[in-house]
Amino acid sequence: MSETVIDATGLRIWYGTPRGPVRAVDGVSFSVGRGEILGLVGESGCGKSTLGRGLLGLLPEGARMDGRLDFQGEDLLAMSAKERFTRRGRDLAMIFQEPLTRLNPLMRISEHFTETLRTHHPKMSPAEIETRSLDVLRLIGIPPSRWKAYPHEFSGGMRQRLMIALALVLRPAFVVADEPTTALDVLVEAQIIKLLHDLRENFDTSLLLITHNLGIIAEACDRVAVMYAGKIVEIGDARTVFADPRHPYTRELLRSTITLATDGLHSIPGAPPDLVSPPSGCHFHPRCPDAMTVCPLRQPAMLSRDGRPVGVGTNDVACWAANPAGLSESERAPLAREELSVADEA
Repeated sequence: MSETVIDATGLRIWYGTPRGPVRAVDGVSFSVGRGEILGLVGESGCGKSTLGRGLLGLLPEGARMDGRLDFQGEDLLAMSAKERFTRRGRDLAMIFQEPLTRLNPLMRISEHFTETLRTHHPKMSPAEIETRSLDVLRLIGIPPSRWKAYPHEFSGGMRQRLMIALALVLRPAFVVADEPTTALDVLVEAQIIKLLHDLRENFDTSLLLITHNLGIIAEACDRVAVMYAGKIVEIGDARTVFADPRHPYTRELLRSTITLATDGLHSIPGAPPDLVSPPSGCHFHPRCPDAMTVCPLRQPAMLSRDGRPVGVGTNDVACWAANPAGLSESERAPLAREELSVADEA
């Protein structure tokens, strides 16, 4: 792998609630190299967006985060809130999911860029601000004639491109893109994917791409991390993982995609777990078709595909069925379970 930009180790994020702490992110570890695009995929509620916001320190009040988060060799979680704030935007940026909830409808596009640049470069002149902003707008395909327009005067795809431009204008080293193609048609979606690749080619920027769309992961990402119930259960080269998924959850997600050959919809039985009190052992075992007796008893360690400890650039999976070495015959026995009723599954 190239130079590491982000290196997360044992990250945990939880929210305080009257019922107890919600463990939205539970011991997640991963790294992103310079110029690399890492895709993060999983069901709604698995902790993807919480993880993305946590990397930038954008968690709401009542949330807490611990572990280690190295950015270019410095632990962000050991910094003060003021130090982390100065890094946000300039070094670490985020492309939000819904542009209309992030763009101020009363401000022109020029004012959005001016506010962004002056926050981090207070000595930059108006002429420099306009030149730098227009350079980025040209890069994403928005003409200078729209410089004074309001957000509502743009289409959905163009507003999403504006969000990308606002992240790019500060030239950050790492960008979190939180479902940047949601609710866009396939043609605009393809344009956004191309923009993300151009971002990497032109700025050598590293990206964490959060999405539900496995097709986008396969098309745009170098590696993929599959997340379930606050944990990464499989991570590795996107083509390797998609061609030969080792975790049952990854396999079931891939079976749920729709292609031209699809003649029926496939779904994963059951529902995502309650993160206040998740299932014991492997969190996926109540829904897993390959569950064994050991699965509810012990949580599987993250190991490489050949069963060795995790190393740099390996394809890793946390699953007893994928790495059964060392299990007794009784632990490998299929897990006995009761059939769920329709009401229980809902």
